[in-house]
Amino acid sequence: MATVQTSMDIALPAPPHAAGDAALPMALLELELSLDRFSGSKDDFAGFIRTVADDIGGEFLFALPASGLIEDCLTIAALRHGETDDKTPMILIVCLDQDGSTIRVEQPSERIAGLRSFAEAFVGVLERF
Repeated sequence: MATVQTSMDIALPAPPHAAGDAALPMALLELELSLDRFSGSKDDFAGFIRTVADDIGGEFLFALPASGLIEDCLTIAALRHGETDDKTPMILIVCLDQDGSTIRVEQPSERIAGLRSFAEAFVGVLERF
């Protein structure tokens, strides 16, 4: 009879994230939870995003028609979150899906890099005044 051999690997926890790394996921989680309250229409989108930005300590920048800039998106809103002395503010892009009732946050990627650059330039213009 053959001997059965078993082995067990012990899983080690991943090291904790640095405080700066945790800021982005927490801001996104806070934003995602706030966006879940949306029950309006495309006409309510910009006002709703403005309210959410205020609620999470962010700043509404602008809303515009998607015009094909992002797939399956009717309207785009940009907001800035996290402006404090020790962190760099981040630009968050929020989309109203084509169905007009679902909102999602776009994750930073190459496909929205141009839009994020536009939002950063928009902030630069606002800060000059």
